[in-house]
Amino acid sequence: MLPNVLRPNATDHVPVLAEEVREALAVQPGETVVDATFGAGGHSELLAADLRGKGKLIAIDRDPSARAYFERFRKQTAVQGRFLRGEFSVVLEQLASNGVRADAVLFDLGVSSMQIDFPERGFSYAVDAPLDMRMDPNSELSARELVNESSERELTSIFRQFGEERYARQIARAIGRRRREQPFERTGELVDTIKSAIPAPARFGDGHPAKRVFQALRIAVNDELGSLEAALPAALELLRPGGRLAAISFHSGEDRIVKRFLRTQEHGCTCPPDLPVCVCGHEPSLRAISRRAIRPSAQEIAANPRAASARLRAAVKAGDD
Repeated sequence: MLPNVLRPNATDHVPVLAEEVREALAVQPGETVVDATFGAGGHSELLAADLRGKGKLIAIDRDPSARAYFERFRKQTAVQGRFLRGEFSVVLEQLASNGVRADAVLFDLGVSSMQIDFPERGFSYAVDAPLDMRMDPNSELSARELVNESSERELTSIFRQFGEERYARQIARAIGRRRREQPFERTGELVDTIKSAIPAPARFGDGHPAKRVFQALRIAVNDELGSLEAALPAALELLRPGGRLAAISFHSGEDRIVKRFLRTQEHGCTCPPDLPVCVCGHEPSLRAISRRAIRPSAQEIAANPRAASARLRAAVKAGDD
C-alpha cells in the first residue's frame, strides 16, 4: 500500500517555468489540453485557468498518488477533467489510436515534488528510507533490485550515462564489496557507500555526493529516457494541426531527446544529404517556438532552487490552426 496518497496538501508544489509554459501553449477556451505528467497538478491548474471553464483537460500519470491531487484539481476547476493512470507513452498512443485530438500537450519530465517530499518513496538521498524509487509502485524493478542484482559494469554504465558521475567505477566497486557482505535495503546504506567511494575533497563540491547516483538509478528504474523517446511521436500524432507541444527537461539526456525530436520534425526531409533534390516528399511537421531552450530567470531560481536545471522547449504542429 502506498502511503500519503490522501495528503494532497502535504507537499508545497511550485510549477517550474509556469508563465513560460502558459505563453508557449497559448491555451484558449474550448480547447483540449493533455498534461502528460500531472504530478501534483501545478501546471494543470494554470492551464485550466486559461480554459476559463470551457474545454477539457486530460491528466496522465503513472503514480497512483497523483489521483488524489487530480480529485482536488477537479473540485477546484470548472473544466471537464479526466485522469488516466499509466506510463505516458502508452496512454498517449492509446488516446491517439482512439481518435482523441488535443490542442496542447505538456511534459514536465523527471521526478515530481510529491515523490521527493515523501521520503518513504525512496527518491531522496537526504532521508533514510526503503530503497525503492518506483514512480509506479506496481512495477517489478525497484532501485533495491537494480543495486543488488546488476553487475558492477552495468552499474558503472548507469551512473555514467544517466548521472554523469565522475566516480562511477569507484562507486560501483564499493557497492559490489558492500553487497557481498549484506544486500542493500535502505537509501542511507547506499548514501554511506557512495560517500566512502568518493575522494574526500570531492564530497564537498557540487551538491550532495549521492545526488548523481540517485538521479541515475531513478532514471534507470523508471526507464524515463526510453519512455520519452516513445512518447514524443505519440504526442505529435495526438495534436491537431496548429496544436502546441511543450516539454520541460531537468536532465541533459532528456533535453537532448526533445531537441533531437523537434529538429528532426522541423527538417521534414529524410533524403541523404548528397541528393541534389528531395525525393522522399516528407514535409516538416513541427515549427519550434524558440530556437534555444527557455531557462528560468534568476528570480525564479532564487525562489525555487529546484528550477535551476529546467529547460523548456516548445513547438507548433504544422498545418492550419
